[in-house]
Amino acid sequence: MSTIHLHRTTSLTPEQYVAGLTDFGPGRSKLFGNSADAYLKVHHRGPSQADVTEGSNGIWERLHYDWSDPDHVVLTTTNSNVWGGRSGHTYNFAPRSDGTTDIDVIVVREGKNLRGWILGLVLGSIGRGVLEKAFENSVKAIEQRQAHVLPGRIAA
Repeated sequence: MSTIHLHRTTSLTPEQYVAGLTDFGPGRSKLFGNSADAYLKVHHRGPSQADVTEGSNGIWERLHYDWSDPDHVVLTTTNSNVWGGRSGHTYNFAPRSDGTTDIDVIVVREGKNLRGWILGLVLGSIGRGVLEKAFENSVKAIEQRQAHVLPGRIAA
């Protein structure tokens, strides 16, 4: 099992990042590169929870999203072709006095088969940079989207 901790400070509010994180419409892959539109299927979406299958490059997972606490969002893997056990993502948001937000993400990858075990091992070591880059890209993409919504605002 691999546990990866990621951190980023952003100009976004927690609500703005969560709005991007829970936008399951077409074009999601522009915000989250590991969520190709061809894999995306929303099974259920409520006001603060969703059941969604997503993935890319032959890897998919069904996730239960819970954003009932806007400062603590949990994505639990309920099914996958490679991930099982305690796999998922936890996002913690901490607004700062200067108007920025600290985002801390914990990614847990527990393989449920040989392929998942090997991928988890790679992600926990040399592949960590792939997750860091994907997270950085998602923050930048949501910042850019918000800059278009709020003209004149400069993204961090």
